[in-house]
Amino acid sequence: MLASQESERLTVGDIIAVLRDRAFALLVVLLGLPNCLPMPPPIPLVCGLVLLVIAIQIVAGMSAPWLPRRLLDQSIARETVAKAVKRAVPLLRRLERWSRPRLSVFDGAVGMRGMGVLILALALALIVAPPFFGQIPLGLAVSLIGLGLVERDGFVVLIGLLIGGVGVGISIGFVYTLFASIMGAFAWLSQAIPGLGL
Repeated sequence: MLASQESERLTVGDIIAVLRDRAFALLVVLLGLPNCLPMPPPIPLVCGLVLLVIAIQIVAGMSAPWLPRRLLDQSIARETVAKAVKRAVPLLRRLERWSRPRLSVFDGAVGMRGMGVLILALALALIVAPPFFGQIPLGLAVSLIGLGLVERDGFVVLIGLLIGGVGVGISIGFVYTLFASIMGAFAWLSQAIPGLGL
């Protein structure tokens, strides 16, 4: 436990080591939470790219997340960690009253790799999500999936996947509309100015 650490500061590596098999799930939650509210670029892009790296590691079957040494060596004051844990405990306790281990299809090595593929798809959708509001369904989905994996609750994971499907649809629609608009503009220019050869 982190309480057994004697130093006044804790490194990211220390925290990851304590989280062990739940480190992936908690990282997924942390990357989803910022996107549950309207956020300006490049926050969804950055979260999506980091989530993509995490998802690839889950698909690869890694037992713990790989993060750059520079990031692992970053330290946080023990007092700050204690405050964050104190604030999080009531929320987790409320979640645990409702949530319980069920639908364990997502548990185990094969299930986690399958989840990695789905999280990868959500990460790609987050990268191309419409600015400010388009990432909200994806943020909710990613957070719920992460919480479901933390609590071993497949029902929560399924709810997250359903919301994620809506978010992916919005992102695909946004990319299609953007692409169609660009192609339409090129077509108009080619007709208006034949010499351009577009």
